[in-house]
Amino acid sequence: MTSVFYWFRNDLRLKDNPAFLQACKSADHLLPVYVHQPSLEQDTAWGFPRIGEHRQAFLEQSLQELRSQLRDLGSDLYEVAGDVVDVFETLKAQTQADLIYCEQIQAPEELEQVALLSSAGFKVNPVWQSSMLDVQSLPFPLEGMPDVFTQFRQQVEKKGLRFASPVDAPKIIPPLPAIEMPSIQALDAIHLSSTSKFQGGVQSAQTHIEQYFERRLPDTYKQTRNELIGMDYSSKFSPWLAQGCRSAGSIAKQLSDYEICYGANDGTYWLWFELLWRDYFRFLHFKYGKRLYHSKGLSKVPSNQFDSENFFKWSSGNTGQSLIDAGMRELKKTGYLSNRMRQIVASYWIYDMKGDWQAGAAWFEYQLVDYDVYSNQGNWLYIAGKGTDPRGGRPFNVAKQTQDHDLNGIYRQIWLA
Repeated sequence: MTSVFYWFRNDLRLKDNPAFLQACKSADHLLPVYVHQPSLEQDTAWGFPRIGEHRQAFLEQSLQELRSQLRDLGSDLYEVAGDVVDVFETLKAQTQADLIYCEQIQAPEELEQVALLSSAGFKVNPVWQSSMLDVQSLPFPLEGMPDVFTQFRQQVEKKGLRFASPVDAPKIIPPLPAIEMPSIQALDAIHLSSTSKFQGGVQSAQTHIEQYFERRLPDTYKQTRNELIGMDYSSKFSPWLAQGCRSAGSIAKQLSDYEICYGANDGTYWLWFELLWRDYFRFLHFKYGKRLYHSKGLSKVPSNQFDSENFFKWSSGNTGQSLIDAGMRELKKTGYLSNRMRQIVASYWIYDMKGDWQAGAAWFEYQLVDYDVYSNQGNWLYIAGKGTDPRGGRPFNVAKQTQDHDLNGIYRQIWLA
């Protein structure tokens, strides 16, 4: 009798989860596992943890829904806090299982976890599944992909690639091995409160995405995407995508169905275009790996020095620059910030305050409800001129941005009140 583990990472769903489907097909007994890593709650070099209240609460809600879905199919979720290798070695002693299926995450820390499990004697089967496009269908090897996004996009479009066809959820999950399930009440992550406007979980993702399409909001996406206030100016799919409550491929498929029904336009194209940016930042990790996490990034230019006093002013929204302060206060209060404001506050930190881009990226990791390792790193490298952008950095003129995006001062009024 084959017992296997399925290790949920950033893929907290059953539908369009090829790795989970493979695990179900290969096992007589299957134990779904989620490991909370205490290291994320320890202070970084900059003096704050890596996961804050907004993402913690969203994650808790997402895990509760995942557990409920698993139980509906006669399974359950083994949710525990601890070091990943220690957790699986404890489980191996109880089940004699040593095969782990999981989502592949192509970032240094996550790759290191898989390497440590392999070194400890586990057979780990990571499956790439977090992109909209199927990597096998790309017109270039990932190690030789175009550096510049425009060239990447042109080659993808020339081949007519749109999305990988989503797979169904398993109809049957193999029974659990004989093991005592931990009490989830024992976990520190339980009963967190957050002032975020987002609710975690597959059902919440479904509800939000359905209403977005039903109200025909994709049609106006390109026109409104740089606005700062409200829920409707952008899709707000990112929190559910980041935790894997919904797959990028399934959203792209829904967008394609929408275009068949209502016709394609600039808005629908731009929504797909943004999902393609998300893929691009993922795929760059196959080409450059750890270099994307060096202080210099892919450049030869040293980064700015870290200044704790300036950092406090920036991170707490006390720089004296009203648009920046409004943005940083919104981020801290809600765990969310529009894409436009993310670029503006990042640019201000790097170019006006001469701040260390890595400290800024770490603060976003701590605060954002929709933190995604690839997109966060990619966007900060892009603004700082440490990535593949041929322009070598993106400084924003705050006065111009204020005039363009908050001329009447309503956004600043909301967050500086």
